Amino acid sequence: MWRYGVVLILAGWFSIAGGFAQSVTLDSTNLPLVVIDTEGKEIPDEPKVNVQMKIIHNRDGTYNHPSDPGNEYDGIVGIEIRGAYSSSLPQKPYGFETRQSNGENLNISLLDMPEENDWILLANYNDKVFMRNILAFHLFEKMGHYAPRTHLCEVILNGEYKGIYVLTEKIKRDKNRINIAKLDADDLAGDSLTGGYIFKVDYPENGYWVSAYENPDYPGKPVYYIPAYPKVREIHTGQRDYLIQTVATFEDALWGADFRDQDMGYRKYIDVESFIDYFLISELSRNTDGYKKSRYLYKDKDSKDPLIHAGPVWDFDWAFKDETGMGVTNGEGWRYSYTGPTDMKPPGWYIRLLEDPWFAGRLNDRFTELQGSIFDLIYLNDYIDSVAAYVDEAQQRHYERWPILGINVGTPEIGTQPTTYKGEVDKFKRWVIHRLLWLGDNMPEGDPSMMAEKLWGSAPGFRYYPNPSTDRLTVESSRQIREIRIFDLQGKVVMQVRSSDARMVHMDVAILQGPFVLEVQYLNGVTERELFITY
Repeated sequence: MWRYGVVLILAGWFSIAGGFAQSVTLDSTNLPLVVIDTEGKEIPDEPKVNVQMKIIHNRDGTYNHPSDPGNEYDGIVGIEIRGAYSSSLPQKPYGFETRQSNGENLNISLLDMPEENDWILLANYNDKVFMRNILAFHLFEKMGHYAPRTHLCEVILNGEYKGIYVLTEKIKRDKNRINIAKLDADDLAGDSLTGGYIFKVDYPENGYWVSAYENPDYPGKPVYYIPAYPKVREIHTGQRDYLIQTVATFEDALWGADFRDQDMGYRKYIDVESFIDYFLISELSRNTDGYKKSRYLYKDKDSKDPLIHAGPVWDFDWAFKDETGMGVTNGEGWRYSYTGPTDMKPPGWYIRLLEDPWFAGRLNDRFTELQGSIFDLIYLNDYIDSVAAYVDEAQQRHYERWPILGINVGTPEIGTQPTTYKGEVDKFKRWVIHRLLWLGDNMPEGDPSMMAEKLWGSAPGFRYYPNPSTDRLTVESSRQIREIRIFDLQGKVVMQVRSSDARMVHMDVAILQGPFVLEVQYLNGVTERELFITY
């Protein structure tokens, strides 16, 4: 069955977009190892073809070798190339189904993920830190929503080393994925007609429909919606009509004159908390694709939950970076209200939602809450560092196979490209820090009756001077200060001062040089951050 064995040495170099691919030998890895043998068949973009796959994951701490037995999976899968832009890059992404010998789907657990048969191998050619997708999925899950589970792995295809991939769940209806009611073809009336449904904002394809409302930033341009569950070829006309009408009812309320009204407006049709969290993860990452494509939503049957939910999140390989299409650097600028050139036009939902002070206030409160947990600099940097350490050995092989460090490939980015993996990780961390600071300074304000007191006429609620500083920094506030911490741009605490009730704190910063993040925490638990510089 495994006719390629462990012979993984490739001959020579061959040209790829922006660089060269080099022969690589994989002897062993600490990452799970996916070995695919197509038995001479080409993998098309569709339909799936049956091939042999084994997944090796030795759980006793020993390394995984290509010659090891497939102890996670060893059998048939149907596989195809997937993706739009990503499939044009040299490292191809794949979708696969675990199958029985008779071709029927085989539900099975892979790498501790719940049993299912639909899986995806996301390529990392456009993600030089290997964590843009998994970080976004992780954060959305920590916010309390379903997000695809993931596991980093390495892939060998027909004896050829292909690099680091993300093995992840495909977004679909399932009790362990999007847990909504199953919809059969004969569910055409009553409560059973009302759910469950999954739909998305994406490129138009069979079964799409066009919104009756344009994005105000793109007048005259259509916005497309596509059924995802039931699939286009399976959904009954009556079910598709119901889904279209449900979305239209929400949009009528959102764009209507009474959209702010609790009973007459949009609130009775959407799960506001999921829409807020989707906004925050899309803006934290400033995801190019967060609003215009690969954007999923779902609705259960009315008896279980009548609201439209935003998510799960998907497709972050163009996120967490300064790509040239945005025209801004250092993590600045809103993505939801981006008005520049774009192939697909997003619905203008958030433009309208943020005209409601109640929604803006809820958004602001949620952002403040998350700053104290998963949007905390230390939390994010610890996560980034843990992934970087996990792939440290594998990334060396990956960048031998795809020597693109220092080369502007994939998403066209602004600025100099780091020539080492550590440089990419450091750049990634700096971007996240700047993004959090920018969001903190620019988060839309809501209903004043819902907002925390604003001091000094503008955020933040403290003053600090001089800035830049040379030896002494003074921080003052009308609120009682519990603690002050200073971080470097890698997220490391370099100075910390505790205070029980002071409203003015003097700090000796003579030993510091460069840009730093100043964090002030008040007795009421509120935390604010600002960037300052010392010489």
